[in-house]
Amino acid sequence: MTGETGKRGAIRAISRGIAALQAINRAGSLTMTDIAVQSGVPYPTACRIVQTLLEDGMIEREPGRKRYRPTALVQTLSVGYQIEDRLVTAARNHIVALTQKVTWPVSVSTRVGANMMVRDSTHSLTPLTFHVYYPGYTLPMLESSSGKAYLAFCPRDERDALLRTFEGSEQAIDGAPVRLSDIPKLLDLIRQNGYATHRRTRHTENPGKTSSISTPVFAGEHLIGTLTLIFFASAMTMEAAIAQFAEALKETAKAVSAALDGGPL
Repeated sequence: MTGETGKRGAIRAISRGIAALQAINRAGSLTMTDIAVQSGVPYPTACRIVQTLLEDGMIEREPGRKRYRPTALVQTLSVGYQIEDRLVTAARNHIVALTQKVTWPVSVSTRVGANMMVRDSTHSLTPLTFHVYYPGYTLPMLESSSGKAYLAFCPRDERDALLRTFEGSEQAIDGAPVRLSDIPKLLDLIRQNGYATHRRTRHTENPGKTSSISTPVFAGEHLIGTLTLIFFASAMTMEAAIAQFAEALKETAKAVSAALDGGPL
């Protein structure tokens, strides 16, 4: 990379700052020279980064030694991850129980950028699945029931920002092209129903063979993720699936939310 930005607009100064902080955090305590070497940052740049981290309170100099160590503020960088980890823990027994009741797999997802990422699922606990989805699998927001449920229930400013990212690109819902101007009406309906649906999801390991229903999960008033029930599109209509599973899915989400309610965010 050259200059202050690299390929695809990456900001080199931020990348170097992260690398330096990671090196200090891993080691627990480092000299300035060690910070430069272990982060791969030139020494003069490492000095400026360390000064910035000191001023921001992320690191501190050890008394009587020219070594630098992380402060408790470093833990604030993992708060979002901790919330999602609590979601997985709180949801596990509930989604297992729901799968045992209805046989279909259930997944827990959270938002990552403009996608929904699977954090946990019960695909491995039932024969009624084409593929076992492990944590890390992602689906586009508008082409998944989990993404539509998230969009419908997230704060307005977050929703507006996400919708702006879709401008200028072709979008589809249930496999059909959609205008961005039509999405708010869809999200209003999702909020009224308390769940979102998606027919014959294309972005799976078996495109078009499964449909799904999703509902939001909250920690207090904070939207944290979604629960999704997945079923074979050829096994039943969406209307039949809603009639059989929507209320049970919403009740499960309420139980997970109750387990999270009142916990630290």
